[in-house]
Amino acid sequence: MAEQPQPISPVKNFFAGGFGGVCLVFVGHPLDTIKVRLQTQPKPQPGQPPLYSGTFDCFKKTLVGEGVRGLYKGMAAPIIGVTPMFAVCFFGFGLGKRLQQRKPDDVLTYPQLFAAGMLSGVFTTAIMAPGERIKCLLQIQAATGETKYSGSLDCAKQLYREAGIRGVYKGTVLTLMRDVPASGMYFMTYEWLKNVLTPEGKSVSDLSVPRILFAGGLAGIFNWAVAIPPDVLKSRFQTAPPGKYANGFRDVLRELIREEGVASLYKGFTAVMIRAFPTNAACFLGFEVAMKFLNWIAPGL
Repeated sequence: MAEQPQPISPVKNFFAGGFGGVCLVFVGHPLDTIKVRLQTQPKPQPGQPPLYSGTFDCFKKTLVGEGVRGLYKGMAAPIIGVTPMFAVCFFGFGLGKRLQQRKPDDVLTYPQLFAAGMLSGVFTTAIMAPGERIKCLLQIQAATGETKYSGSLDCAKQLYREAGIRGVYKGTVLTLMRDVPASGMYFMTYEWLKNVLTPEGKSVSDLSVPRILFAGGLAGIFNWAVAIPPDVLKSRFQTAPPGKYANGFRDVLRELIREEGVASLYKGFTAVMIRAFPTNAACFLGFEVAMKFLNWIAPGL
């Protein structure tokens, strides 16, 4: 069972989650760029080596070819989207917990926390899907040598002009398939680890910074262990030319397994896992710091 020392405030979760999301992007965007480039690199011709042999090769080639700025390509879209997205994510989690309580001091079970986390994944998709679409297109643009989009806003305008709102929201179903179960795992794991790491006789709200970082980082790893296969499908689908996958993710899945095997669903695994720990540690630390500040300035909110 998870200890909840004070009434849940979805409003505070909203603001604290936004701050946590900003912390996550600054720490994790370089490895996200590498992850997308690995996931979307073209299949090599017979006898030719792949564009990137792995995570570290991709990192080195990006750094040498484009400098540090290359690692932060497309960051404007997640920065613009991440504050409201994580705000909505943590708001959804707080609301999901609140809806399952009969009384404000009810302690939720871990399955209930998982369900609350799944609700947060539904909440974030409306913001996440177009941001992910734009980010992925900008991230692979530099690798292909083309310059179709001058930035995030230009990319959004061109997508809308070419295919309307459907073009901007391409990949929404796959974003849901990734985020709903992964968010459930994410929040449930974090709450479980906080309880495990709280010394006997102490309150979970007094958890030390290193323990919060460890719990948040490990929660991120559990989240991505669930999310990687649908994330690979999403990245491929969102960056594909119009009309390539007429039947959606099923065509992407069939093509990947037929041409590259089941292991292709875990492309970018190393980059994701290296990124998952520090970014989510930063996110949850930012969230906890912001929550303590909000509890101090507005205890009754």
